[in-house]
Amino acid sequence: MKVVLTEFVTLDGVSQGPGSPTEDTSDGFTSGGWLVPFLDETFVRRTSEWLGLADGLLFGRRTYEAFARDWPEITDPDDPYTVRMNALPKYVVTSTLAEGSWSPTTVLAGDPVESVGQLKTKPGRELQIHGSARLGNSLLAAGLVDTIRLAVAPTVVGSGRRLLDHPGSPVGLRLTHYEVTSTGLLLLQYDAAGQAEVGEYEGVGAFV
Repeated sequence: MKVVLTEFVTLDGVSQGPGSPTEDTSDGFTSGGWLVPFLDETFVRRTSEWLGLADGLLFGRRTYEAFARDWPEITDPDDPYTVRMNALPKYVVTSTLAEGSWSPTTVLAGDPVESVGQLKTKPGRELQIHGSARLGNSLLAAGLVDTIRLAVAPTVVGSGRRLLDHPGSPVGLRLTHYEVTSTGLLLLQYDAAGQAEVGEYEGVGAFV
């Protein structure tokens, strides 16, 4: 399976609490719900198509516990995500949970790089990371993330937990798809492209 990191982010890179002011208030975050004003039919259609490619979901503990609390309570049969989110196999990387409460769940104890590396060898299409930015960063730095999909909201919140804001080796990316929704959301897909390239500008003057 390919490992795909799917994230909603602000223009200043914050991935915390996109869906509600109370979704994730950890570390005193009070600016949640920033994605909601920009939702439209294109966003729903494209993100449900992304979810349709998944043969498994991968989480860190914090995101898993939030999702396990909320998604089973959504019973609307017309919701484009609920049935699939609840039915897909879930994998949670944790050293503190003995078992999962959101069936079907497999707990991955021990080294996450080793555990996810083993999952990648299994047949299937995509193992998708939703939220779980710290886990996504660790796996990206380890060379285990194949694709990154982003929905970038045209807003700046100024504080909060940022995506790709953790130490790691430089990673090159190749843009493979982009799309702009009617509300200004930018939908991006990148494939991992090995070591990030660098160069030296040889023109007159310098970039400031």
